Amino acid sequence: MICNRPHITFGTPDGLIPLAATDQGAAVFLAPEVHGFPDGLVAQGAEGEWVGHPMTFAEWLYRYLIGEEMAGWDSATFHPGPVRLGYLPTGPGEHTREAYGPERGM
Repeated sequence: MICNRPHITFGTPDGLIPLAATDQGAAVFLAPEVHGFPDGLVAQGAEGEWVGHPMTFAEWLYRYLIGEEMAGWDSATFHPGPVRLGYLPTGPGEHTREAYGPERGM
């Protein structure tokens, strides 16, 4: 069971909503509940394992970028920056757009 749900569904009010993918092959989803925390996150690691995080996406992203294991076992990697964000198309005629965060001074 993932997120106290007997079946995984995607894009429904009671399902997982895809938020991001990492350069390490993990997928990150918003979940209706994670360990009693509403609107927590779950990540499916590159090896297919699932891990739940009772926190907001902003906290998860911060921890991921500073090198904590946030996408499964042995997933820690340090990103000195700047971080590249890829915005996928959301409608007809749109194109992928890239943006870069600030230098992190690390």
